[in-house]
Amino acid sequence: MARARAKVAALEVAAYTIPTDKPESDGTLAWDKTTLVRVEVTADGARGWGWSYADVATARLVADKLRGEVVGRDAMDVGGAFVAMAESVRNLGREGVASMAMSAVDVALWDLKARLLGVSLVDLFGAVREAAPVYGSGGFCSYSDAELQQQLGGWVEEGIGRVKMKVGRQPERDRARVKAARAAAGRAELFVDANGAYTRKQAAELGRAFAGEGVRWFEEPVSSDDLAGLHALVAELPMDVAAGEYGYTPWYFRRMLDAGAVDVLQADATRCGGYTGFLEAAALCDAYGLPLSAHCAPSLHAPVACAASRLVHVEWFHDHVRIERMLLDGFLEPKSGAITPDRARPGHGYEWKAKDADRFRV
Repeated sequence: MARARAKVAALEVAAYTIPTDKPESDGTLAWDKTTLVRVEVTADGARGWGWSYADVATARLVADKLRGEVVGRDAMDVGGAFVAMAESVRNLGREGVASMAMSAVDVALWDLKARLLGVSLVDLFGAVREAAPVYGSGGFCSYSDAELQQQLGGWVEEGIGRVKMKVGRQPERDRARVKAARAAAGRAELFVDANGAYTRKQAAELGRAFAGEGVRWFEEPVSSDDLAGLHALVAELPMDVAAGEYGYTPWYFRRMLDAGAVDVLQADATRCGGYTGFLEAAALCDAYGLPLSAHCAPSLHAPVACAASRLVHVEWFHDHVRIERMLLDGFLEPKSGAITPDRARPGHGYEWKAKDADRFRV
């Protein structure tokens, strides 16, 4: 007789706020802490968990709205749970907090499914590569030139061949900052991220100057909502123009791709619907023939990055690396500029260090 399918028995959620190691800013925002929302689901004695980097309000939405859509469902039917969650937040608005809440639950459900099956998520998704390349990301506008050079140069010394810095807070200083970053990065690829801070004309002028320093990637030179502006810069500038980190649905990504607004699409599984949403973004990149880059949360992205055929790299973001290194048993350190999931461990391969995390719990 066939074994009965396991049903999701419980869902728990908690939020943790972790201070940064020093004040940070980019072209349009400043912060001194990061909040992680963690979801745990159980079925048939197995536990799966996922997370998102989001506001505490996200945890409340999981508890009040999404828990009831998940508990009692077949633990194997992750797709059905995803559709039910999406339908349940219709009147709240799918984008923003609701999508980040869905993302944390979706990752937890995929992790649970893989653990029930006794396989790694890499194998469950279907690997196309053994390891995911990373690029070092930080270089905040709040850093001095010396701090900027130390951070970027440190990543290069560790074997990471691509590094990214923030620009846009003081446009008049950005040429000098990029020149300082180039000196520290040496022969490594240099990326810049304006977080939408520039006007179209500023982005065009500074983009040409950055190209002279060998910058290969210009992220959100103007607002990611300005698809016409991004399209114009794609046509004008020699480096790759990238955006998409604020995409919450496949329709957002499709509009961006239809507009010819990027050379490289970014997607963030902690925002766009977890692993389910990230794989949808990957499918769109397959259809449009464009590269895909994973935004932030490197540990979370590692398994799905190894299953996305057009993925070019994962963002090794300073804040999230600090948090994941502290709180994840199984944290992956880069080797030769890439992270390799441990496929001998079930699910995404991480365990939560509850004792280390409790001091940060909200």
